[in-house]
Amino acid sequence: CSRPQKVCLCPFLPVHPLKVSTCLYIIQHPAEESRVLRTVPLLAACLPPDKCKILVGRRFSEDRYPELATVCRNRNTLILYPGAEATNLEEVSVMSSSPSIMIIIDGTWSQAKDIFYKNSLFRLPKQVQLKNNISSQYVIRTQPTNTCLSTLECAAVALAIIEKNKSIQETILRPLQALCSFQLQHGAQIHHSKEHLLKNGLYDKPMPKNKRKLRRMELLVNNVKI
Repeated sequence: CSRPQKVCLCPFLPVHPLKVSTCLYIIQHPAEESRVLRTVPLLAACLPPDKCKILVGRRFSEDRYPELATVCRNRNTLILYPGAEATNLEEVSVMSSSPSIMIIIDGTWSQAKDIFYKNSLFRLPKQVQLKNNISSQYVIRTQPTNTCLSTLECAAVALAIIEKNKSIQETILRPLQALCSFQLQHGAQIHHSKEHLLKNGLYDKPMPKNKRKLRRMELLVNNVKI
């Protein structure tokens, strides 16, 4: 896990990489590389190297990334990005044979949106989302809503669905749970979602002047899916 011995997460990682048929392509925003508590390294430590490939950048053209372009044109490739055009992953796995490739964007919600909409390659694969309403266990980082998940959590849930093996989710989440536990023991605070803070009158930052951002906050308070 490359962490100090005092907070080593290796005992919580699988002894051997998980055997999965699905290959993940993690499209990582450059800002995530410098985050101390990022979850993608833990995800990669749970999977064989050939099943978890990480590409860092903001723009991905076909000329610079021919392998990625081929992946995006593969009829068995899915991209995990919620929205009106997305199909629930649970329904896709029932209707067809197990997809062999899944693309997941790693970054804040605004960074992920920028990557998705400014790279035409990512609109070639079938767009899917998780209808699973589980709450995030990544409690040491603030999420927009209670059901927003970290990249590792998204991958864990998605792989469990595609591979039809619930234990995959439990195994991948184990190091994340340990990470949060270590951080809380060493002084970190539980971060409630922005949705929770707004609804309970606990949001202590100045309200945004930007009308679009202010509108998004109003939707959060009123339980409107955004």
